[in-house]
Amino acid sequence: MKPTNPISRRSFVSTAAAGMAALGAFSSVGPLTPSANAQELETTSQWDLAAFNKLAHTSAPVKQLFDVTVAGGGAFDHIQNYLNSVHFGFGIPGNQIQPVAVMRGPASALIFDDSMWKKYQFGAFANVTDPKTKKPAERNIFYPSKTNLKYPTDNFEDPRSIYHDSSIQALQHRGLRLIGCHIATWFIARMVAEKLHLKQPHKEIYDDLVAHTLPGVMIAAAAVGAIGMLQTQGHYSYLYVG
Repeated sequence: MKPTNPISRRSFVSTAAAGMAALGAFSSVGPLTPSANAQELETTSQWDLAAFNKLAHTSAPVKQLFDVTVAGGGAFDHIQNYLNSVHFGFGIPGNQIQPVAVMRGPASALIFDDSMWKKYQFGAFANVTDPKTKKPAERNIFYPSKTNLKYPTDNFEDPRSIYHDSSIQALQHRGLRLIGCHIATWFIARMVAEKLHLKQPHKEIYDDLVAHTLPGVMIAAAAVGAIGMLQTQGHYSYLYVG
């Protein structure tokens, strides 16, 4: 079995990871105000707790939690390698593996679609360059499959197969679930309002972000809580991707 091809995405991942710690630059907005603090945590009736519990208690015999804190494609390379190794190296059928990536901190920006990247200038803030335009990314470059999920072969040894595609879209097609963080999303809403001098309420920006998450993304009340509950209640194995 050949090692997984790191694909060309890695050529710009290092730049993205370094720059998108600018959700480290996002922290320059300072401490949250009392009005913002009131929005920091959602109660059980304000988010889809039932869907989360269903995911936590899935009957899949192999359940893996990825705690993703670094922005960039490197985290998805790790997830791709995990899926390939468990499936082909340990002989576990793909439908018996449930991978979940909890996106928190700088990684939070990766759960939003192209319209949010363009509207709120995530690429410029985070110094993420679009490899097609060579300019600050106005789209989520980590999401789309280069082949639109159409592969000429399903042979693992062939780099043209899905098993060598570490895009979010391809990994979701293989069963990956993404969980975002309400607290981080609220913080990003406040950050872009201040950085871009927007006049609309932070809540309006927050709602805009939540309405434009990638397909299949779940926003949990808090990422740290989701991580703990997946481990203790769902018995997921834990892997930090930093």
